[in-house]
Amino acid sequence: MQIPTIRFRGDPLAASVSAALLAGLGLLPAAGYAQAPAAAAAPVALPRLADGHPDLSGIWENGAGIEFVRPQQRGESVCVSGCGPAPNAAPPPPRPAAQAAAPPPPPQTRPQYKPELQAKVADLTKRQVEEDPVLRCEPPGIPRIGPPDKIVQRVGEAVFLYDDVSGGFHRIVPTDGRAHRTDVEPGFFGDAVGHWEGDTLVVESKSFNDKTWLTDDGAFHSTDLRVVERLKRTGDMLEWSATVYDPKVLTEPWEVRPRIAHATNVDLVEPAPCVDQDLDHIVDGSHHPNPR
Repeated sequence: MQIPTIRFRGDPLAASVSAALLAGLGLLPAAGYAQAPAAAAAPVALPRLADGHPDLSGIWENGAGIEFVRPQQRGESVCVSGCGPAPNAAPPPPRPAAQAAAPPPPPQTRPQYKPELQAKVADLTKRQVEEDPVLRCEPPGIPRIGPPDKIVQRVGEAVFLYDDVSGGFHRIVPTDGRAHRTDVEPGFFGDAVGHWEGDTLVVESKSFNDKTWLTDDGAFHSTDLRVVERLKRTGDMLEWSATVYDPKVLTEPWEVRPRIAHATNVDLVEPAPCVDQDLDHIVDGSHHPNPR
């Protein structure tokens, strides 16, 4: 299997460490003067559009669903999972305080399938590298693609832009109160409409085909799929969550693990072409357990 190139549009760790250092710096008071207590940082004002709703526009660094990757250089190779200590390797340098204090990602739950369909999910999971649509350069669909990498918003409409493993994608989300369209073919990302609940943008999507997975490990869905996403901005942070409804195959709605994205000024670039040229050379189906 060809390992896709992982492109980081910024360095969130370096940014967080720098921010922590800057926050801790202050000018020493002159001799003989008492030092005043440090003033609390002013909260970042929430930008709003002319209609009063929050403006979610921006470039959002969300980790692209690969927070579990901890690459290690092994000579001419790079190990990304189950590496263990490298032979004759020097002890690793101390981790920066901001990184050491970061909690591990919470355990990911999986959609709950009807009993008669669980064997199919297990088989697709076992044969992921043979069956995964993304490895054949098809769009990942939602909620698998996660939060947008960039949002361009105006009154009555938001455009979501993505840079994912299999390419660049976009979604147009009307927020002017219109209903779902009835003249569109089922698609990979469905038909989306949005509305506001307070300062939270709620996006409902339906009219899906059945060619995508809900997660990286064989979680298929039917054409009855309906996904509700919720996006809320707090300063320079974007909270994203999603709920999946597919009563044809699931026993209950599935709450996707929430994600947090942070504003960045590193814009998207043209994605590299996705080519599935290595699938014919697979030796076996070994793969790591993806948590997305």
